[in-house]
Amino acid sequence: MYCQNLIFSRHAIQQMFYRRISKQEVESVIGYGEIIEKTPDDQPFPSYLLFDFVAGKPIHVVFSYDESTDTGYIVTAYIPDPNIWSNDFKTRRKGE
Repeated sequence: MYCQNLIFSRHAIQQMFYRRISKQEVESVIGYGEIIEKTPDDQPFPSYLLFDFVAGKPIHVVFSYDESTDTGYIVTAYIPDPNIWSNDFKTRRKGE
C-alpha cells in the first residue's frame, strides 16, 4: 500500500522501540505487505492491519489512511503472538 506521506503516532514510535521494530521494517510492511483486516468505518480514517515477513520476522502494522491527502498514519506495529494468530500469522485463532 503506497502513500505519499507517512506519519508515525507517538504510540507507534514507543511500541516500535520497545519491540525492536525499525522504521524501515514498518515501511517495508506498508509497501509490500498484505492487508489481512480492514476496518472501513474507523474514524477519522479507514484502518488496516497489514502483515509481512521482513528479514524472516513476522510483523503486523496497524495503519490508517487518509485518501484525500494520501497520508498514512502508523498506529502501532508488533510481532504477532503465535498464541493468538495461526501459523501463517494472518488469521486469529478461534476464541481470540
